[in-house]
Amino acid sequence: MLRYLLKRLLATIPVMAVVALFVFSLLYLSPGDPAAVIAGDIATEADIARIRAQLGLDQSFMVRFGGWTWGLLHGDLGTSIFTGLPVATLIGQRIEPTLALTVCTLIIAVGLAVPLGVLAAARAGGWIDRSVMALSVLGFSVPVFVIAYGLILLFAVELEWLPVQGYRSLKEGLLPFLRHMVLPSVALGIVYMALIARITRATMLDVLAQDYVRTATAKGLAHNTVLTRHALKNAAVPIITIIGIGVAALIGGVVVTETVFAIPGLGRLTVDAILRRDYPIIQGVTLLFSAVYVLVNLVVDLSYSLFDPRIRY
Repeated sequence: MLRYLLKRLLATIPVMAVVALFVFSLLYLSPGDPAAVIAGDIATEADIARIRAQLGLDQSFMVRFGGWTWGLLHGDLGTSIFTGLPVATLIGQRIEPTLALTVCTLIIAVGLAVPLGVLAAARAGGWIDRSVMALSVLGFSVPVFVIAYGLILLFAVELEWLPVQGYRSLKEGLLPFLRHMVLPSVALGIVYMALIARITRATMLDVLAQDYVRTATAKGLAHNTVLTRHALKNAAVPIITIIGIGVAALIGGVVVTETVFAIPGLGRLTVDAILRRDYPIIQGVTLLFSAVYVLVNLVVDLSYSLFDPRIRY
């Protein structure tokens, strides 16, 4: 296990290097000039050129990429063009809301999707199965921002049960925290839940058709015992896999959700940086999201041995 873990960690180095090169190249080739945005509409070409020189934007691609890479190797993600603050500091200030939204979404999505998928498989062909699958298709087809605005209209505007936007830290109390987390977590979790529920149902249907499940049923075991102790345990590997793969969609949905609900997290930070062409922030946040995705997939791979004793590393 330790040897496999070390090999996977070493394998992440070239992956992150390719991601860093791609992100830097894409931003270097993208249209727009941060110096022109900073200078304003009435600035002259000389003013813009002076600002570009101050920011180092007039240097060649290799010089800029080399300096940025050298900073990364020393733990420096760069400095924001507009605020002058280190990117690491800005990420540290914004990471709590994003982490809270992600954890709440995972709890809601996984906690509801897996039981619904199991129930749909156990009642295959019935009205429960058709209802779960219809909701899954609907949830996966509708964009996150449409779901978010629909929830805001119903629960915040019409019923006035929950706040429209904003974020409250857990330090300010559990109830204010949950009131501000419910709508964004549900809006983001519906798409994620639809994906997990469909895969859970398909996997469970395949497992329930196996001989050992029929044998367990023939021995007189309770139906719930067969579903949880025999079928679900053997279907866990594909379900865990899709949960890990879905993290990519979850990361993308965080950006949209935080923008709609005005949550001051990393997603909102990224959107603001894109609008202002603040390249260091975009690069730093993208690298962070990429590292999280790689780490989640590593954890998923390691968890296989917990559910299937035949898997050894």
